[in-house]
Amino acid sequence: MEALNKYIQRAITLAKRGKGWVNPNPLVGAVLLKDNKIIGEGYHEFFGGPHAEVNAIRNAKEDVAGSTLFVTLEPCSHQGKTPPCTDLILEKKIKKVVIGILDPNPLVNGKGKKFLLDHGLEVTSGYLEEEILRMNEQFIKFIKSGKPFCILKTAMTLDGKIATVAKESKWISGKESRKFIHELRQQVSAIMVGINTVLIDDPLLNTRRERKRNKNSLKVIVDTTARLPIESKVLTNDPQLTLIATSCRADKAKLKQFERLGAQVLVCPLKNEQVDLPYLVNSLGTMGIDSILLEGGSTLAFSALQEGIVDKVVSFIAPKIVGGKEALSPVGGKGINRLQDAIFLNNLTVKRVGSDVMIQGYIH
Repeated sequence: MEALNKYIQRAITLAKRGKGWVNPNPLVGAVLLKDNKIIGEGYHEFFGGPHAEVNAIRNAKEDVAGSTLFVTLEPCSHQGKTPPCTDLILEKKIKKVVIGILDPNPLVNGKGKKFLLDHGLEVTSGYLEEEILRMNEQFIKFIKSGKPFCILKTAMTLDGKIATVAKESKWISGKESRKFIHELRQQVSAIMVGINTVLIDDPLLNTRRERKRNKNSLKVIVDTTARLPIESKVLTNDPQLTLIATSCRADKAKLKQFERLGAQVLVCPLKNEQVDLPYLVNSLGTMGIDSILLEGGSTLAFSALQEGIVDKVVSFIAPKIVGGKEALSPVGGKGINRLQDAIFLNNLTVKRVGSDVMIQGYIH
């Protein structure tokens, strides 16, 4: 088992290179072993591109016949954007296949493994499953429900503030935390903020990673009455990657202006006089958006938690104290009256990031 895990672990490392580029597909890595040496490696590099198994075979330094294939996710046995990987495995006379996890898609779960077994290959599965499942949490939520995996990100001072009383918020978190946030932006398909965040900070909402290729995600602005200024950075920089989620309360002429600039407009139903968030999230899912990073503000954060659309929370706590009764906290809104109704996080991890502390947890 330990020896097999070693090569699956290598396949996991390879798979992570596809973060942000394969959405809404899963992260998958593959390793080919022959005569106790690695002869080929590959990973799923971009959406619509060759699968990890195909790349590992193409990259092989010698004939793969008789080799063992280690792959994080069950090889596909159906025709999608690319041909079935199981057919190629048979064609290349690979002898054994070691699978991390079976495909979480209920429609294909176990079929690839069965196909290979039926054709005489030695196949085993169930290696480093927890790590692979966590790595593909966005894909798994999306493939099973059609809804995006939603991450709520917050950054606050030690006394729980996201800005000073003068609304200054740059920068609450440290440099290393901000680097991590840009890695998060790279991994998701959309970044969502409320209109107040744009009015106060005028953010770019793009991905900025030094010495790395960057992918900019869809920028979703929740703006019930279309208050977004035409000169906002989200409209003057890549407006075609901006979606304004609004309602019937918005001025139609203003919405036409957004569209003329190249932005998308989604008119949502009202719920409690605000954009209906579940409707918005479901609509994004139908557009193929598999993951959303909720970056603020405090009103949107509370509404998202209240509506049950948040799957994961990533919170940065900076060793700073600013005080102020009127200074905002990460989660605003009406709040919860009774402690017994508080939203609990499970599977917590706590990590030091530069001078900050990062807490991650899941909402079930």
